[in-house]
Amino acid sequence: MQQIVENQREFFHTQHTKSISFRKEYLKKLMSAIEKYEDEICDAIFLDFKKPKFETILTETQFVLAELNTAIKKLNSWAKPARKSTSWANWPSSDYIYKEPYGTVLIIAPWNYPFQLAIAPLIGALAAGNTAVIKPSEITPNTSEIIVKIITEVFPENYVTVVEGGVEASQNLLAQKWDYIFFTGSSKVGQIVYKSAAKYLTPVTLELGGKNPTIVDATANIAVAARRIAWGKFLNAGQTCIATDYILVHKTVKEKLIHELIETIKSFYSSEIASSPDFARTVSAKHFEGLLAMLEGEKIIFGGENNPVDNYLAPTLLDESKMESKVMEGEIFGPILPIISYETLADIDTYMSNYEKPLATYVFSADKKFQDTILSKYSFGGGAINDTVIHIANKNLPFGGVGASGIGAYHGKISFDTFSHSKAILKKGTWLDIPLRYPPYKLSLDFAKKLKKMF
Repeated sequence: MQQIVENQREFFHTQHTKSISFRKEYLKKLMSAIEKYEDEICDAIFLDFKKPKFETILTETQFVLAELNTAIKKLNSWAKPARKSTSWANWPSSDYIYKEPYGTVLIIAPWNYPFQLAIAPLIGALAAGNTAVIKPSEITPNTSEIIVKIITEVFPENYVTVVEGGVEASQNLLAQKWDYIFFTGSSKVGQIVYKSAAKYLTPVTLELGGKNPTIVDATANIAVAARRIAWGKFLNAGQTCIATDYILVHKTVKEKLIHELIETIKSFYSSEIASSPDFARTVSAKHFEGLLAMLEGEKIIFGGENNPVDNYLAPTLLDESKMESKVMEGEIFGPILPIISYETLADIDTYMSNYEKPLATYVFSADKKFQDTILSKYSFGGGAINDTVIHIANKNLPFGGVGASGIGAYHGKISFDTFSHSKAILKKGTWLDIPLRYPPYKLSLDFAKKLKKMF
């Protein structure tokens, strides 16, 4: 591991990655390779957990290709030094922000979106001029294999490389000194990553998760809400960090919402959901068993059917799960959806204030005052009004958490900024040199007391 890092650092010091044309050349090569192997990527992810091809194209390959397309088109303007207004105290001068790469970057990717969450941060790292080591998840070995194939074909090993393996490989990587670490995964592992980074004061981005609520008030369009909640929740079999984790619904529309959710699930996947080509599977037996344990003692309104042979758990709706129950302890990360009624804002607050700041929050309501109340009162990474999940698709919006749900953000230009150090540069003229700042200071003391308006 140490040799890998040293090789990358040596390559970074050649200054090749500082060249914009060099960066764009390899971003274009990466785009061509992903387009070339798109079907193989889809096949690999299907082998790992039967993710439907449409979902893979939508949320993995085309998502990444869109990021690449933006980076290639915009890189020149992103990398150009940004002129900033100067202050009177520094006049005459020209002030700039220069974007420079950190150096050698470590990207640790999760298993739930195994291609996107490995390659999307890589795009930002390379656009900013860094070298990179990718650690894909060992839980999705087929996807890891195609990532290795693409990266090996496109990049010199001392520029970008992939390290496969399990926990030991991650531990060995984290023991090295990096210039930046980008991690996507659980809060528990995020703490380990953060602690490892602290040893060398390495800056980090931590993309974690949380107990994401969806709030449905009495004014909401229930039929639309049901479709959008069900799609966002059961996409990728619920294995999405920004999926709805539980619903808080006003008691007057609860039964209607349940009815619409059930009908929507049937319309999406038919009455034989296990045979539907459009519903993925839980990624592993360990995760599958964890989900089944969450159902113990719960009132199942719909679903619950399962098959351990292929880690199948049907979309499952739960009625009035208690806050102290296992399913409400932490992030579910599967196709289980507790539905809980509320009457007042205080009822909502009981749940919202019980958990750490979530990665996402969704509000279904036609009442603007209600929308604004939730948005202003509660802190969370991001979200949507009258929809779920899709805010991630806008490259102009930052994607990231707050508090326990993460540190930092990325996507689009924000990815470039994340992997760049903003270097402040002042270019001072020499034709005028006002002596007021130089000793002896007693001559300038009265002037110094008036400087607040000049900075």
